[in-house]
Amino acid sequence: MIDPITLEVVREAFHSIVREMRITLVRTAYSSILYEGEDFSCVLMDGRGELVAMSKGDDHPLHIVPIAWSMRAVRERFGDDIHPGDIFLHNDPYTGGTHLNDVAMIYPLFVDGELFVFPVVRAHWGDIGGMSPGSLSGRSTEIFQEGVRIPLIKVYERGRPNQAALDLILANVRGPRDREGDFRAMIGTCRKAAERVEALVARYGRTTILACVGELMDRAEARMRRAIGALRPGEYTYEAHLESGRDRLEPITVRARVVVAGDAITVDLTGTSPQVAGPTNVGPAMAPTGAFTIVKGFLDPGAAVNSGAFRPLTVITPAGTIVNAHPPAACGGMVEVKYCVESAVMGALAQALDGKVTGDIKGGGNHTYVGGPDPRTGETFIFYEYPAGGTGAFHGGDGSNTVRTFTESDMTTLQPIEALEQLYPVRVECTALREDSGGPGRWRGGLGLTREVRIRVADAQLSVLAEKANLPPFGVCGGGSGWPNRFWVRRGGREVQPSSLPGKVSGFPMERDDVLVMESSGGGGFGDPVERDPALVVADVAEGYVTAAAAERVYGVVLANGTVDADATARRRARIRSERVRVRLWPGDGLDSPRGRAVRLDAATAARLGARAGSVVELVNAGGAPLRAWVRAVAPGDGAGAWLEPAALRMLALPPGAEVEIRALHAGTLT
Repeated sequence: MIDPITLEVVREAFHSIVREMRITLVRTAYSSILYEGEDFSCVLMDGRGELVAMSKGDDHPLHIVPIAWSMRAVRERFGDDIHPGDIFLHNDPYTGGTHLNDVAMIYPLFVDGELFVFPVVRAHWGDIGGMSPGSLSGRSTEIFQEGVRIPLIKVYERGRPNQAALDLILANVRGPRDREGDFRAMIGTCRKAAERVEALVARYGRTTILACVGELMDRAEARMRRAIGALRPGEYTYEAHLESGRDRLEPITVRARVVVAGDAITVDLTGTSPQVAGPTNVGPAMAPTGAFTIVKGFLDPGAAVNSGAFRPLTVITPAGTIVNAHPPAACGGMVEVKYCVESAVMGALAQALDGKVTGDIKGGGNHTYVGGPDPRTGETFIFYEYPAGGTGAFHGGDGSNTVRTFTESDMTTLQPIEALEQLYPVRVECTALREDSGGPGRWRGGLGLTREVRIRVADAQLSVLAEKANLPPFGVCGGGSGWPNRFWVRRGGREVQPSSLPGKVSGFPMERDDVLVMESSGGGGFGDPVERDPALVVADVAEGYVTAAAAERVYGVVLANGTVDADATARRRARIRSERVRVRLWPGDGLDSPRGRAVRLDAATAARLGARAGSVVELVNAGGAPLRAWVRAVAPGDGAGAWLEPAALRMLALPPGAEVEIRALHAGTLT
């Protein structure tokens, strides 16, 4: 038995070390994306490559969990050829990396001549080369266009730098001074962690520390297994969608089958779309990361995150799909794919949790880059923004406005105006909440934001990699969708669309005094909007969250001189309910495809929805996440019917002939 006080002291010491790593990097990094945006994470891994400690709430799961794959690659590639003074660098998505901009530094630490732990930092480099400033682009088709791919290499060997490798990397990135400065800051961060770990070992001894690590992992595993064991056993399925395409918009699908058996969960992603010639692919580590994030967040959110909590979870990622792509698939959109996996797993898991689910979120990193020559320095500037959106509503509470989500770290919502205007030739002209953007519901989704940035130089380029620009974040349990993301340019008072594919922009030429307008998504709502307390709607209008017009049109709350007209509200809400389109669901053949579920509607229903072949419709699920489908065909008749594959009916947990509300999504038509 380990003394419980010693165990708690060691546990807290691990977390303190990781927090100090974060502070060290913030204070020494060169790039604003690190010292302002905090787009990095720190972790301690043990000698077997298992996660020992991260800073819960600060570090980003998508940075940390894949490190286990990188660590396995270190041991497989170098075996016993790991020595004191070695430092590894890595960003390859196919062996545990995320996307190329996220560069991992792995620092082996030895105690008594034996490998003990690895302090690790994964930090987003503002540029890693590639086809456009900032490297991330919505129109990349292969990983070679996204920058320098770094396999596991020793950048230090027995304390001596591999200068040739460093020179090669820095010669192929924009802003090499900042990149080198960030590299040096990462080394200092790892060395500080090594000092703290060595002091901890000197106090308690190697054997005691290792015993504490094993006990902490076993406890995390036991907690997770107890939480899983309390679920209703069964098999639950759901699917979520991404927006892809090169010349036209096409859906791609993540399908999740979640099997709860005893005290373990299996997530099978078989049936997910094949990898695409676009940036929305990932290597083998990201889908398990997304699945784990949701399972952990919903079932055991309060406990520490380590590899023990991962043990009850098995994730199957078919090779050659967007969740486990082969080279040379572009992987810049790994955040977007991970979020889609999370949405699919959440929708399936909600069926086992009896509707304990949240509305959907903004859909990814919302990567927005403007780069070009800076006349003040003579070098290339790279302005990188990543606007947060609203979070989803949940039973008993509204979503939050423009903050990071529970599946992310404590990154900033967006960079401070003062920092941007000092560093880059830009002027921020507006930063505001985007009214009406939160998904309506009994509890409202959080609002997105609007930020307008004037570009004050010529010859700059805009690149955007974002999702939810056509398929907005869904509401749950009858709630409505949030507004979709929008990224556009105001030029001389007129609106200019930088791409025919919303959310996918690469190297769009910007003119002096163009205004970049970023409008982020609101979170999905929870519950029927006409059941929202009218007093809450009045408060929303007073705060500027909801317009008076939307209060009446969507929530059915009629205001007179700022107060609720009770009689008019009752009539308006009754009318909203009566005008909803409802259909009976029937099984049909030939309505499944790798791109997503298809539906056949009768002509009268299609006319009421304003839908046609290619339109996106949403089948409302009063007990969880809705099912979205593409209209494959419109059949003659007025039978108020919708025909789906039997598997789609199972996703809604409804029998043939069941009646549900159907809605049209008018954000866009997918082919």
